[in-house]
Amino acid sequence: MSEAAKRLWVEEDLGPDFRWSYRASSILFSGKSKYQEIDLVDTPTFGKVLLLDGKMQSTESDEKVYHELLVHPTLLYHPCPRTVFIMGGGEGATAREVLRHRTVEALVMADIDQVVVDACSKHLLRNTQAFADPRLKLVIADARAQLESWPHKFDVIIGDLADPLDGGPCYQLYTQEFYETVVREKLNPGGVFVTQSGPASFNSCTEVFTCIHRTLSTVFPKVLPYAQHIPSFCDTWGYNLAFTSHTQEVLKPEELDQRAAERIVGELEFLDGQTFAGLCQLNKAVRQALANEQEVYTVDSARFIHGTGIAVDAHIAPREEENNKMVDSD
Repeated sequence: MSEAAKRLWVEEDLGPDFRWSYRASSILFSGKSKYQEIDLVDTPTFGKVLLLDGKMQSTESDEKVYHELLVHPTLLYHPCPRTVFIMGGGEGATAREVLRHRTVEALVMADIDQVVVDACSKHLLRNTQAFADPRLKLVIADARAQLESWPHKFDVIIGDLADPLDGGPCYQLYTQEFYETVVREKLNPGGVFVTQSGPASFNSCTEVFTCIHRTLSTVFPKVLPYAQHIPSFCDTWGYNLAFTSHTQEVLKPEELDQRAAERIVGELEFLDGQTFAGLCQLNKAVRQALANEQEVYTVDSARFIHGTGIAVDAHIAPREEENNKMVDSD
């Protein structure tokens, strides 16, 4: 390793007055598409890290926690999920977890950025097999347009989208109008929808988590919120699981475990029935925030997560911008 690489640090703004940094031992990929800047770096702390516009999206050390919680409760709550649609997910990890389910016959993944897909399929080796699975149909296109125009409905729809950032395109896929006119309409009877929903700790849940939950509750008859701390995100992260049927009951831990044993290839590393039951037991402050939330997420009344971000230079040059940057230490 060169001396320059040893001094390479990634610095990221997490809030107006809150910033963190971590060391990168090497840059695996650095490029720019028509939509965003993409970087893959290797780090001593987190392993391989994917950054979009300079903001951490996923790390090798804990991505399985995030993706197991996004995918498996959703598919296990469905009686027999055969068809699945992923919005986003260009990294390939969400598809990897979906394809572990024996019942899945067809998976469509729509991600807008070919550069992200190519970089991740090359460097994130644990996802390579998912990209080669014949059940996966990968479409490089706008997720909303693809879902809306797709000739068939789906048993499960998964929102593995970037966070709603001011000025970014993804925030429109968290709106009431989108859930009502596209997502709900593209689910088969008894279908299930899940979306990652941003920070969900007692002091960050009102950024977007409670509003997304409130919005989904105006469209679907039953919505189940849950959350788990993700170390690389420096926060508790929230999810909202929405059902098309009001008769859907919360499964007991042993029922989830039985379905997992019957349906999933291999053993999950993080999730089981007892774990999921615990993640649904949100703390008092978050429960109160969910109960008190009145705002519905629309294009005109959107909430945003802090930050934009500036990507890494491939030549490891220090950056002087105020937001996210790579810096050399002395």
